[in-house]
Amino acid sequence: MGRNNKQIYYYANQVYQFSHSIPLYQKIGGKFILRKKKRYLPFIFYMRNTCLPKEPCSILNAPAAIVKKCDKLEDISGIFISLSNVKFKVGKGSKTIFLGHGTGDKKYGRKSVNLDKYDYIFLTGEKHLAKIQDVGLKIPSKKLIKIGNLRFDDYINDKFTKQELLKKRKIKNVSKPIILYAPTWKWGNGTLLKYFFKFAKEITKEYNLIVRPHNFDAGKLPFLKIWAELHNIHDIYFSNPRNLRDNDTFHDFKLSDLMISDTSSVLYEYLITRKPIIVAETKPADLHNMPDNMNIMNKVDIYDSSDNIVKLIYKNLNDKFLPEKLNELLHNCFYFNDGKATERAAEFIRQL
Repeated sequence: MGRNNKQIYYYANQVYQFSHSIPLYQKIGGKFILRKKKRYLPFIFYMRNTCLPKEPCSILNAPAAIVKKCDKLEDISGIFISLSNVKFKVGKGSKTIFLGHGTGDKKYGRKSVNLDKYDYIFLTGEKHLAKIQDVGLKIPSKKLIKIGNLRFDDYINDKFTKQELLKKRKIKNVSKPIILYAPTWKWGNGTLLKYFFKFAKEITKEYNLIVRPHNFDAGKLPFLKIWAELHNIHDIYFSNPRNLRDNDTFHDFKLSDLMISDTSSVLYEYLITRKPIIVAETKPADLHNMPDNMNIMNKVDIYDSSDNIVKLIYKNLNDKFLPEKLNELLHNCFYFNDGKATERAAEFIRQL
């Protein structure tokens, strides 16, 4: 495999965002940049034993990482790939690429102006482009590189199987379908504490339930586990979004038969499975205005607290027309979906 002669760097404000760069790191290597010193130990712990051969490594065989702020990189030159929407100050001759960490409906926010400062933006699909246009940015087409979703590749190419994941997660009752509940956090009006207790009691009567909160709600997991134990709830499992190696989002996708979420970007990423999706109703958040053909709210059932969640799940699991509708939405939102997005990104970087 050819390597670019410039050093590759991956930058993110939060460690969990690096999950979107892992496919590219596994293909072309590189170093990671952490915004704060306190991010270093979590990065090392959750990325341990993932360093590539012949690449610089940190302790516990994690990939090499440095701590540096994005506006203090003038002494470093290379290709900087950002998972966060930040404003870089980098060394002479450097190139910056915005990759991002999700393509949901939540707005880029007041810092969206940073996007037009990048040399290139890797587009996951038409929805990604529509989000950029919705905040009023007019970015030259030569900067917009159609890649597809890097995170889809391992799923499409069957890099992991449901059977091995069932054993790894120690799912006891494998005869019951698995429901994934993956809400967002307060930015997006996440529903974790609104619906968790009801879902835990009701869904587990008929199904297995995996609860995967947003990274910023991961600190609530110990409390939720204790609550479930005290209430003698079985067939419930918890997925820690900070554990990039063992609790990968797409592992949960492979394990599950249906997902419930709210305004999280996983609503759209889950489309790659063509499995049923239910949107948990929440108060209106500051969302992008999306064309109808890229708006999941028009395609799936919306749950509110007056509904019977078990019956709604049953209905969706037995809707034979739903996979076709979701497949159409997938291709409206994302480019290619052929398992080769990472190779496209890697080839573009090699040619810079």
